[in-house]
Amino acid sequence: MPDEPLIEIKDLHFAYGERQVLNGINLNIPRGKVVAILGSSGCGKTTLMRLIGGQLQPASGFVKVAGEVVHQLDNDALYKLRRKMGMMFQAGGLFSDLSVYENVAFPMREHTDLPEEMIRDLVLMKLDAVGLRGAQKLMTGELSGGMQRRVALARAVALDPMLTMYDEPFAGLDPISLGVIANIIRRLSDALGLTSIVVTYDIAESLKIVDYAFFIDNGVVVAEGPAAEMRQSDHPFVHQFVHGEEDGPVSFHYPARDLALDLGLAG
Repeated sequence: MPDEPLIEIKDLHFAYGERQVLNGINLNIPRGKVVAILGSSGCGKTTLMRLIGGQLQPASGFVKVAGEVVHQLDNDALYKLRRKMGMMFQAGGLFSDLSVYENVAFPMREHTDLPEEMIRDLVLMKLDAVGLRGAQKLMTGELSGGMQRRVALARAVALDPMLTMYDEPFAGLDPISLGVIANIIRRLSDALGLTSIVVTYDIAESLKIVDYAFFIDNGVVVAEGPAAEMRQSDHPFVHQFVHGEEDGPVSFHYPARDLALDLGLAG
């Protein structure tokens, strides 16, 4: 991967109480690339994203974004850094009492002093980029799930951030909407020169649009590489995920004693 990463994560540890989630994870994310962080549910993908954004504090190690150690920043510096980040939440995170237009305009009004005429032009441009300029007056409740995700995408890039993070952007979408969202993420990243992180367990779809992928298990990176290589990888963990196999390093069954013992059938 190229030098001078936008994000550097070094020996990062984090736990929720007694449950250890990250166990010394290391990874670098270069500028201007679309990167996937992949793994099973509960492996720490979303936790990692929250550490990047400064919502959580690591037990040890660090996350460095644009040369700044995130957990060492004071409130003002952290707020300034977050203004350079866009975020698309898993459930969209739209304001239900605001129109499509007002949802996208919100971060512009919150974080800039731009005049309303300029905000209007920018909102229409962002909505046009996701194919929803004609839906600007609709309320979010009038939109399909796929359309809501597209509005969330427009809002995530409203301020032309240096970094955009997508938390499970494909969850719950039909195949057509899923493909549309995936292609929009790729197009927006290319058009705006963004660094994008896609956190997902949808391996097949993400590997179609990303440049590079990290596979996480037990709180560490177990495999990484260009998307094309990962699709053909014979690494046991990667192979199981890419091909959706039940048998592999990731067990289908939660640890338990022999079923015969629980059923009282053991002789």
